Amino acid sequence: MGAGVTELSETLRRLVAIDSTSSRPNGAVIDLLSGELLGAGFSVERQAWRDDAGVEKQNLIGRAGPEAPGAGLALVGHTDTVPYDPDWGEALALGRDGDRLIGRGACDTKGFIACALEAARAFDLARLRAPLFLAFTADEEVGCLGAKRLADRAGFRPRHAIVGEPTSLTPIRAHKGYCLAEIRVRGVEGHSAYPATGESAIAGAAALLREIEAASAELAERPDPAFEPPHTTWNVGRIEGGKAKNIIPGECRLTLEWRPVPSEPIEEFLDRVRVRAKAVAASRPRLSIDVALLRADAGADTPADAPLVRFLEGQSGRPAATVSFGTEAPQLAAVGADAVVFGPGDIRVAHRTLEWVPAADLVRCTEILGRAIDRFCG
Repeated sequence: MGAGVTELSETLRRLVAIDSTSSRPNGAVIDLLSGELLGAGFSVERQAWRDDAGVEKQNLIGRAGPEAPGAGLALVGHTDTVPYDPDWGEALALGRDGDRLIGRGACDTKGFIACALEAARAFDLARLRAPLFLAFTADEEVGCLGAKRLADRAGFRPRHAIVGEPTSLTPIRAHKGYCLAEIRVRGVEGHSAYPATGESAIAGAAALLREIEAASAELAERPDPAFEPPHTTWNVGRIEGGKAKNIIPGECRLTLEWRPVPSEPIEEFLDRVRVRAKAVAASRPRLSIDVALLRADAGADTPADAPLVRFLEGQSGRPAATVSFGTEAPQLAAVGADAVVFGPGDIRVAHRTLEWVPAADLVRCTEILGRAIDRFCG
């Protein structure tokens, strides 16, 4: 292995060795990253809070260079990972198979974090003419919760942001939003031998599902060709209802997810669903339907001619693309940055047992991040 791969692999090994599954505190990985940033000459600041389960979480923001709100570059990576199968005994021990570096988080996104650290360490911070931020967040995997707190840090206002995700070193300039709602259908319980004694909440939910499909078809008539699929998509990922086979179900719950294209108001689909829910309930007098919004994250849409987009296209040799999954880019856009998603590894191997990242991607990504620091901060 060359020196670059050796250093990157060692940093990644240390990161992977820390279990930072979203359900756990991430303080240990933040401690490691804080020490690395301080050693490289950055000032650091932590944002700490407790999640809904009472688990302590932290963001880390490192800054070097002059204070200049609305200028400079941020390299942003999330420290949390998805859970791993207990049978994967080496999940926290970085392994190697040829060019593949294997371990939980190696691809998503500790590989990018290692690249960002190495690129920052290699740059002469005395040359900075604009601020350089390295921001490492908590709880991306469960709702981009850490990134949503970055706006609370008044001095964190970069002009450009590279958001680390496994994109196979293809710049991603736009992606769909992510929204979630819980629908509760209430009917009337009764003996199943006497249907007139009750009102089936499950039957009501089935009627509503047909209406949701119709609402989705309306939005599909306004396609956005930048995306695949080229329209807002929806999914009912969970249905729960009924008590027993011989009881008319009095309640049914549905979890509705939809992914709006950036040009569409994020709650438009839900508004259409609510109108149809009201109509379904009105057609069945003993039925009621409540629709509660749980999450509404906008999409990202950085202009194709933005300087960071053009720079990363030139450096990677790949045209900017769009994706249908969500990232922390909208939260960076909310603080005023042109945000582009970019990083080593392939999203198709993330979240899997034996998740891996190509060593060659790490080296190439580090080179590109170093040039980005020079271009936008030097």
